[in-house]
Amino acid sequence: MLWGSNVPLTRTPDSPFYTQVRYKGTKTINISPDYNDAAKFADLWIKPKQGTDAALGMAMGHVILKEFYLDKKTPYFEEYARQYTDLPFLVKIEKENGRYVAGRIVRANDLKGELTNEKSAAWKPVLIDEKSKEFVIPNGTIGSRWDQSRKWNLELKDAVTGKDIHPQLSILEDYDELIDLSFPYFGGETFKHEHFNASSHADIITRKVPVKKSDNGDFLYCTVFDLMAANYGISRGFDDENSASDYEQDIPYTPAWQEKITGVPASHIISTARQFAENAAKTKGKSMIIIGAGVNHWFHTDMIYRSAINMLMFCGCVGQSGGGGSQYVGQEKVRPQTGWLPLAFALDRNRPPRQMNTTSFFYMHTDQWRYEKVGLTELISPLANKADWSSKSMIDCNVKAERMGWLPSSPQLNENPLELAKQAEQAGKDAEKYITEKLKNNELSIASEDPDNPKNFPRNLFVWRSNLLGSSAKGMEYFMKHLLGTQNSVFGEDLKTNGQQLPQEIKWHDTAPEGKLDLLVTLDYRMSTTTLHSDIILPAATWYEKNDLSTSDMHPFIHPFSKAVDPVWEARSDWDIFKGLARRFSELTENHLGKEKDIVLLPLQHDSPMEISETANAEDWKENGSELKPGKNMSKIIEVVRDYPETYQRFTTLGPLMAKAGNGGKGINWNTEKRWRFSNC
Repeated sequence: MLWGSNVPLTRTPDSPFYTQVRYKGTKTINISPDYNDAAKFADLWIKPKQGTDAALGMAMGHVILKEFYLDKKTPYFEEYARQYTDLPFLVKIEKENGRYVAGRIVRANDLKGELTNEKSAAWKPVLIDEKSKEFVIPNGTIGSRWDQSRKWNLELKDAVTGKDIHPQLSILEDYDELIDLSFPYFGGETFKHEHFNASSHADIITRKVPVKKSDNGDFLYCTVFDLMAANYGISRGFDDENSASDYEQDIPYTPAWQEKITGVPASHIISTARQFAENAAKTKGKSMIIIGAGVNHWFHTDMIYRSAINMLMFCGCVGQSGGGGSQYVGQEKVRPQTGWLPLAFALDRNRPPRQMNTTSFFYMHTDQWRYEKVGLTELISPLANKADWSSKSMIDCNVKAERMGWLPSSPQLNENPLELAKQAEQAGKDAEKYITEKLKNNELSIASEDPDNPKNFPRNLFVWRSNLLGSSAKGMEYFMKHLLGTQNSVFGEDLKTNGQQLPQEIKWHDTAPEGKLDLLVTLDYRMSTTTLHSDIILPAATWYEKNDLSTSDMHPFIHPFSKAVDPVWEARSDWDIFKGLARRFSELTENHLGKEKDIVLLPLQHDSPMEISETANAEDWKENGSELKPGKNMSKIIEVVRDYPETYQRFTTLGPLMAKAGNGGKGINWNTEKRWRFSNC
């Protein structure tokens, strides 16, 4: 299934495989609003109205759940769902504003008995073993990963006793109550848009869900599967007017319902979903969805993706050779990553690196937040309390996320980190303790709380082979005005001028800065929009003028290329340019910077013990006055020693950390000492 991906035109390396496999009998479906090159190869061309793909995906999921899980049992699907998905896990049912709503996953510490005393119990979700009817913690949960138990796998075993388990998908045959559970619906009149059809259904839809009471009677719960079946609006014999017993009913998310929104005939949805699942059942998951830019460039991409991911999980396709999801645009390929990371971020010399996510960085430092008209109350779930969100803006949420360690920030603190390290040393205190105390006493803050203060400006920007201004910049004019301070076409007024609510977490300056950067340097071989606006241009050699290796964010291949001709005029290879910069920088540091201690804030990272944090309830330490715990409810504070005069020497050699700390990724590490010694012979 090609979903928004024009393989013959934009995925040339893949197109031979795509065409060849059709000769072997593979059926292909193309989902695209336009008749693109890929549509010509398809057995069926499905053409939804632009941007309505999530409705199409939900309707196909409706068919798969109904026909392959509820109307009949598909052994392979159920076996896969029990072992590799969260469908058997239990979900708390809570009451808010007089309504039953789905809460969070039930954890071991929610239960009375031995499981409550398990190490990291708050990070061990539970399910019911169908054999014993007991609550169990299955192998492979995040809590088991970091409690040193070495039970980080997906075997169907009880993590406590080691006994075999058989996770229960549904409590339908043994429930205590049947309740009306409220679900949010984003397709009604409230969310009507000129480009999308709205249906006549209410923003909150109630559907009947079987639930059980906890042993202590403190809460109700059901399985994720029962919740999912109800959300998809599939009748389970409960006499529920908001759940569909056939595909012709106009109820979210039936094939008939989606036809009114997408324009795709319901019959196409039914036959496609049915055949996709039938093939997966017979081949044990060899059904694939290739997703491309046609899906990835929408504001609500995540909703479209989730509908497709659900289909793959229902059909047991993820992780199966010949099946699964093949993401394209916007998805970095990670296979060469472990070799690339040490070079890109100098992990052979200092760890951790100081990094930043570009979306937050540019949204903040180009001052686009000063003009933001979209409020959170326009985006939140219909089930949410609007009063809780009406005073907050999107930039407020970003600042809180940085403060709580969910996101990186740059600059990180509102004081020079080199000076902070010196202050801590002079005070005779550990750097982490010293900075934590200053943050708690409001003597120090993260720089994002005052981004328009000159001391928090990003002063120097080096752009390497990216047309930041002409291509990557979303809101180019704000870049031109506030980051560069040059001619621009920003005509809109800011929030205060328009009399709108100002952000709560950021200090407002009535006069917005224009031209935060002191220096813009671009390394490129083209005179792009960015090079035209740069203070310094470093001309780079093209592919045919150097020996090099390249990887792409579009394919997991490593591309070697050899020099055919020498670089023209003053152009140099990328390596030579950076080597020259490193050499000159090392010379200029004399009498200015030596061996210095630096302070780095490391966000709570995935695939690390910091995953077991204290932020599960989204509590902000600055807001509720709780104790600051670096690495738990805020970023970890780490002191790093930098030898600035040695920059060139370090840049051109492989450092000792590759021998001492090794290499790895995704929480897996291995010893590289032998390779390090070989490289330094």
